[in-house]
Amino acid sequence: MAQLWGGRFTKETDQLVYNFNASISFDKKFYKQDMLGSMAHVRMLAKQGILTEEERDVILTGIEGILKDVESGKLKITSEYEDIHSFVEANLIDRVGDPGKKLHTGRSRNDQVALDMKLYTRDEICEIDGLVRELLVVLQRLMEEHTQTIMPGFTHLQKAQPITLAHHLGAYFEMFKRDRGRLADIYERMNYCPLGSGALAGTTYPLDREYTAELLDFAGPTLNSMDSVSDRDYLIELLSALSTIMMHLSRFSEEVIIWNTNEYRFVEIDDAYSTGSSIMPQKKNPDIAELVRGKTGRVYGALISLLTTMKGLPLAYNKDMQEDKELTFDAFDTVKGCLALFTGMLDTMNFHKKEMAASARNGFTNATDAADYLVNHGMPFRDAHGVIGRLVLYCIEQGKAIEELSLAELKEISPVFEEDIYQAVSMDTCVNKRLTLGAPGEKAMKQVIERNKEWLKEHEKLR
Repeated sequence: MAQLWGGRFTKETDQLVYNFNASISFDKKFYKQDMLGSMAHVRMLAKQGILTEEERDVILTGIEGILKDVESGKLKITSEYEDIHSFVEANLIDRVGDPGKKLHTGRSRNDQVALDMKLYTRDEICEIDGLVRELLVVLQRLMEEHTQTIMPGFTHLQKAQPITLAHHLGAYFEMFKRDRGRLADIYERMNYCPLGSGALAGTTYPLDREYTAELLDFAGPTLNSMDSVSDRDYLIELLSALSTIMMHLSRFSEEVIIWNTNEYRFVEIDDAYSTGSSIMPQKKNPDIAELVRGKTGRVYGALISLLTTMKGLPLAYNKDMQEDKELTFDAFDTVKGCLALFTGMLDTMNFHKKEMAASARNGFTNATDAADYLVNHGMPFRDAHGVIGRLVLYCIEQGKAIEELSLAELKEISPVFEEDIYQAVSMDTCVNKRLTLGAPGEKAMKQVIERNKEWLKEHEKLR
């Protein structure tokens, strides 16, 4: 296979060098984007009088035929070609003859691959955003169903205060909502067209870069040709955002794994999202949650790899930048798979309300409310804190919860306690008297749920 750049060379490239240099094995993923970019480029060339209308139509028909044949499986993208650009151009010339040789007028592979990667990445951002939204819809449904499902809230993995499952899930709603915001920001910032930048210094042809950008639905053309072909900021930003999504999924997965243990029994994962043991018949393992947790490191690795690749590169394009493709493609696939599977697992998960409520009652999660009770009866908070500390110690020694103590036992700790203490430290009271916006009280949660509904309506799609 003759190379597109072979005129300067008198010897064939060594096969090992050719294989090492080739990118067709992975850049064939954006065959569609490459052809769409080429069609926009050809339309612009004809508009500017660089190609005739007849040449334009012949080339467009040829590219459309190649695209159709690739998608039907009639035409295979093979390692015979160095990259996706040479595959398209070589097949076009075979089909339409000399007009196909004019396809590359006024552009370089540098701005061509920069365009392809941006087009492909844009599509991936929209797909990932849609998957995050699906997860948010499931979270919203669960929040609506569990505003009265009491469970312990934790700090340091120790029971802290009673909350509701709706409140706990609402924390993840906020995380994934921010993730969608980051994706939208990246999309907007990257949405400028590099085509027409040439290898690094533009071209002498009278290209209309504004027109090409418009055809490809960009906000406009990029404004520096050297930056255009060497910019990987948008991929680094995106890999950072994807790493944050994975971090959120991993935190959630860790909790699902803990909640699924025999010691907690807060949840039961649907059989479709669990596996068993090859030796222990009683096991039902949270494999999806564990794999999501494990694959987080894979996405982190892509981010660190690209940062490391870019850190020492002078302007403008360097072949090192070819290393952005495989790791970014893998990160896209990993995040999409994890989002889809985690959402399915969460959507089918069964929450054990009784076990959650019992865990909240048995962990002194109402201790802060007992201290507040004393404060409301005139005791300084620091003194109240000490009294409740002694009370908890007594409860541990007696094997009782605070609300299980008799009034006489409570008065031995402090004479301030009266009969109304039992109402003050009930789980329902502890949760529902917290009514500030963002708190777990039912009225406050319903306010947030309504706001979430409006946000989901306003942000149905990224674009």
